[in-house]
Amino acid sequence: MPTLIDTLIQIISLLVNVFVMLVIVQFVIGLLFAFNVVNQSNQFLAQVYESINRLMEPVLRPVRNVMPQTGALDLSPLVIIVVAQIVLIVLGSVRGSL
Repeated sequence: MPTLIDTLIQIISLLVNVFVMLVIVQFVIGLLFAFNVVNQSNQFLAQVYESINRLMEPVLRPVRNVMPQTGALDLSPLVIIVVAQIVLIVLGSVRGSL
């Protein structure tokens, strides 16, 4: 029978996986727009891209405020993913020691 910590780790892991998928989708759509493979007048992709940006902005904004400016390259999603993975590793080791 799963314990409370197991359930919490599964929920956090699910949220991390969803965030990673959103970052990948946002990155791919951004590349498609940047290299003019898809025109930005494509309403569906523009709406998906904007929706993902709105969902991720509250999480990424504090990291962007702390990190130094890197020009056009935004490393804040990578930082959030690495921190989330570290949290998952720590929670997994806590679960193993209980």
